Parts: sequence; C-alpha cells; structure tokens
Amino acid sequence: MDKQGLKNYILRNLPFPERTMDQVVEYFEELHFAKDEFFLREGAINDRYFFLQTGFMRAFTFDIEGNEITTNFYQRDSVVFEVSSFYLKTKSTESIQAVTDCTGYSITYDQLNVLMHDVPEFRAYGVAMLAKEYVLFKKRALELINLSGEARYEKLITSGKEIFQHAQLKQIASYLNVTDTSLSRIRREFSRRKI
Repeated sequence: MDKQGLKNYILRNLPFPERTMDQVVEYFEELHFAKDEFFLREGAINDRYFFLQTGFMRAFTFDIEGNEITTNFYQRDSVVFEVSSFYLKTKSTESIQAVTDCTGYSITYDQLNVLMHDVPEFRAYGVAMLAKEYVLFKKRALELINLSGEARYEKLITSGKEIFQHAQLKQIASYLNVTDTSLSRIRREFSRRKI
C-alpha cells in the first residue's frame, strides 16, 4: 500500500520537507483489521497510533448500567488511538473496533518517541496533534451540554455522512446522547425540513 495518504495527512497538519517526511513515514508499518476486529479492547493499554487510510471504526464504552455507549467514530484519513491510554500508559476504559475492513499505518509509542526526539518537525507535529485531540474532546463535551439533540444530529449529518452509511442507529443515538426513539423522531423531522 502506498504511504501517500499518510504523508498527505501529516502535511495537512504541519508542513514537512520531503526528505524529513520520507524519514518519518519509514517508521509506520502497514496494518489491516477485518470487520469486527478490535484495534483496542477495554482494559488494555493503547500502544499504537494508527492512521486509518480506508475503512470505518468506532470507539465505545459502557455506562454504569451496562449500556454500550459510542464515544467516537473514525472515518478514513483520520488518526485512531485512545489518547489518555496512549500517553499515560494507563488501561483504556474504551474499546475501538473495526466496523468495516480497515487498512492503514501504525507506529508504536516507543517509535513515536524516537521520532519526536530525533526529528524537530515531527515533535511540532506531535504537539499539534495532541492539542487537536484536546480541542475536539473539549468541543464535544461542551456540545453535549450546550446543544440540543436536534442540533447535535444536524452537526453530525453535515460533517460525518460516512457515519450514517456504516454505524447502526443505536450507536449513533448513544453517540448523540439521545434515546433510539428520540433519534427516530429527530430524523423524521429533519427529513421533513429537507423536503
């Protein structure tokens, strides 16, 4: 598999000289996940940073009543990892599973540290990606407080059309923090508005 998609993703987040980019992507190894295979299981330590080139994944956990709650969706051309487990070396409270067959490139925590140590541009990339993850987490937390279920649905449908092709409706409902019944109502109302 060609690593051009990985290079493009890194370049979108931080410009790199071509020579340095070739050095960086050398550390990434091709990785495949079959549909339903786990990238990470709850209770394990996330030791890999994965660039998802093709396919679709989701992260989930369980609430105190044992209900499965989707916490994130990963579409192609995105980075997949559980940030706190990866950086703090703690057991993950989430699982990450392939919803479709997936391919991409992976690097271990130790390899990532070597790159951050040896390649100043990659160090800047690492800091930028950590900041990006924090911003996304904070934004999502605030949206769950500040936006209605309808507004969260509308944001999701405009930014993540692939989610509606691959995720089950109950997974989307739990991600939006609404009941299955509420999601059905929201979808009906949204469809009527679009006519």
